[in-house]
Amino acid sequence: MKNIILAFLLGLFIVQASAAVRLPSIIGSHMVLQQQAKVKIWGWSAPAEKITIQVSWDTTTYHVTASRGARWITEVKTPVAGGPYTVKIKGSNEIILDDVMIGEVWLCGGQSNMEWSADQGLKQSKDEAPNATNKNIRFFYVPKSTSSTPQDDVKAQWVVCNPEDMLHFSAIGYFFGKQINAVTGYPVGLINSNWGGTPAEVWTPEEIIQNDHDLRNASEKLMPSQWWPHIRGEAYNAMIYPITNYEISGTIWYQGESNVGTHYGYQRLFTNMIDSWRKAWNKNFPFYFVQIAPYTYGDNHINGAFLREAQTKSTSFPKTGMVVVSDLVDNIKDIHPTLKKEVAARLANYALGDTYGVKGLHYKTPVYTSHSVEKNKIRINFDNVPTTLVSKGGEPTDFYIAGADGVFVPAKAIIEGKTIVVSSTKVKEPVDVRFGFTNTAMPNLFSAEGLPVNLFRTDK
Repeated sequence: MKNIILAFLLGLFIVQASAAVRLPSIIGSHMVLQQQAKVKIWGWSAPAEKITIQVSWDTTTYHVTASRGARWITEVKTPVAGGPYTVKIKGSNEIILDDVMIGEVWLCGGQSNMEWSADQGLKQSKDEAPNATNKNIRFFYVPKSTSSTPQDDVKAQWVVCNPEDMLHFSAIGYFFGKQINAVTGYPVGLINSNWGGTPAEVWTPEEIIQNDHDLRNASEKLMPSQWWPHIRGEAYNAMIYPITNYEISGTIWYQGESNVGTHYGYQRLFTNMIDSWRKAWNKNFPFYFVQIAPYTYGDNHINGAFLREAQTKSTSFPKTGMVVVSDLVDNIKDIHPTLKKEVAARLANYALGDTYGVKGLHYKTPVYTSHSVEKNKIRINFDNVPTTLVSKGGEPTDFYIAGADGVFVPAKAIIEGKTIVVSSTKVKEPVDVRFGFTNTAMPNLFSAEGLPVNLFRTDK
């Protein structure tokens, strides 16, 4: 009889414990909630359990009842940036979340160049670490994981920015967040969800690729690796889907190196990925990304340029922006350029100018818009040139010109204000121009405001 009673009590305890209100890990103390928004608070409990939520920034009490499936979700209004605050969630048990900030939340995604930190020997992060105590920056580091089906939660927690955790966090993410916080004064929450070596297919819902003949064929050409996943959707299911209820301001992204071999499908893949994320969040948030850097891919010396071209074309997708980093490379034989702080600054300037409306910033790189043939020369016109073009260290480099035969030869380029005039004595009747269109090109042409001119080709 005694054993029966003990078993009953143990079973009752297990049932009560399993029925206790619990939260996903991304809803926790030290988190940053998106300001002036209806943010979702959600979790699990006993079926039909009545739950109340109280927040210290106003007097509203929010009520929600769990479903028969033991899930619950509700929306809470947030004020302007500030804090710290507390959030109390009460059902059969009570959870108190403290040191909650209201501010701006950014997702930092991609492959190794976004993941790169002091753990990989990055000197900039190591040098910054002693100064990295900042209560207005918070980290949430999504662990590497895969799944064949969408998951509910991840195993992580919010931490206040400190020298030790900063060393393990995305360098670009940290420096980006630091600049956003410094300029706006808003607390910044950074969600680190990236994985070195990963192609964009693994970050895209599987059904999108499966239902698209071209994307499916391209994904089947991906090479397996022991270091990172290659199966479509598996990182999305485990590392993105579980946080899609969490309100964000936008995404910064650095990826593409692992898709160079299938560059012909990247624009379609990438924009579908962006679209799928926005639909999952039910928000048309800004998506700012880094064009892949010059690198010796060891193929036909041009596939990297094709991938950069696909990224450039992707900027026609709504609310996207691209930063060019062809001048921020210290070694073209290293796929991981070390100047991450400078890359982060360009992303931050883009966000500050485009999302936060900060005036006086020049954050859009010059891009080709049109050309015209003038006898034996071709004049190139650009957008995003506020004053004039300049070349550093001599005449503009990496220009090539071709006639009707399509054979490109090195060209002489002369700056005329906001335009470039290109010619060659070897091409009497020019038709097309290419600029910086190789894997490793590091051209010396910039806007006077200091941003490198993006690569382009006028031929198709």
